[in-house]
Amino acid sequence: MFDIRVVCINDDNKEVDDSPIEQVRLTVPITDDPTQPVLTFRTWTIAQIVSLPLGKLMAATLPTTIYKVPFTPWSFTLNPGPFNLKEHALITIFANCGANTAYAISIITIVKVFYHRSINPFAAFLLAQTTQMLGYGWAGIFRKFLVDSPYMWWPSNLVQVSLFRAFHEKEKRPKGGNTRLQFFFLIFVASFAYYIVPGYFFQSISTISVVCLIWKNSVTAQQIGSGMKGLGIGSFTLDWNTVAGFLGSP
Repeated sequence: MFDIRVVCINDDNKEVDDSPIEQVRLTVPITDDPTQPVLTFRTWTIAQIVSLPLGKLMAATLPTTIYKVPFTPWSFTLNPGPFNLKEHALITIFANCGANTAYAISIITIVKVFYHRSINPFAAFLLAQTTQMLGYGWAGIFRKFLVDSPYMWWPSNLVQVSLFRAFHEKEKRPKGGNTRLQFFFLIFVASFAYYIVPGYFFQSISTISVVCLIWKNSVTAQQIGSGMKGLGIGSFTLDWNTVAGFLGSP
């Protein structure tokens, strides 16, 4: 297997390593602004779409006063400047972490509901923490191979990166076209408007089975053709929500 190394020349005529994956090169920038604040008051207090206007509002209204911690050289401010991409990304990471329930919670629930046994809150806390940290531990052990390697890319993350760039990067509108942010809002409005049709007015188009429509009273046909309770052979959908409902990893 050949080790492919992509090298770019920046404005200062310096070589910069780029990803060997084309999709990553087209989506993720190789530049970084280390002066952008990340762990700010806005980051700790506010998910991806909603956080953008909230972050902009907080940047415009919060005071820029610098507060010093007594008897220490430390200081902080509620408003370090314009709401930036790094803050936005970190807020989204926080929201994604909080949106998923730890698998250990299922253990605690099953023990209480089905076995009618109580668990000490501290023991339950330790169970949840150790199982969660186990994943971080394995990620740390295999960081060199699974995290740092440019070949270990995760396609679903490129969608998030592209959306962040559309929100924060200033882009000149091409002649006869739209910027990425304008294109995003067009798709957002169109998908919201169309969802009313399969979601409320005509729900049957979410799962259309040709086999079931031909043999309506056949149990075997239902088992073969039903997209909800069967194998889904010959079924299709006109509901994008059903298409993207579970795409699997990654």
